[in-house]
Amino acid sequence: MGSSKLGGDHTTIIGGRRGRKIVAKISTSEKVKRIVPGIIKVGMSSGGGFRAKFLRPDERGNLRLLLREGSTVQEIFIVTTAKNFKEGSDIIKELERIIGDFK
Repeated sequence: MGSSKLGGDHTTIIGGRRGRKIVAKISTSEKVKRIVPGIIKVGMSSGGGFRAKFLRPDERGNLRLLLREGSTVQEIFIVTTAKNFKEGSDIIKELERIIGDFK
């Protein structure tokens, strides 16, 4: 993974290899400036397998990726080159294509 893009207080990503591969794929995009793993919350959802879902961009075009594995949830914050919500939405479409095989 482009370690220069990964930042924050910790670098733990839930989901084992799948989670790490998704974040590594996202880091290859030129439109991604920084990836910051959020805290890991246990017991936040009803079980199930691994899932990855982008949440809507903020007003500056930055993104959040929600990773779920069983009852464990983690938000991954993604700082992008986007300047607004519309550009962030376009980047989500691109990143969804990039990680399509891993979701």
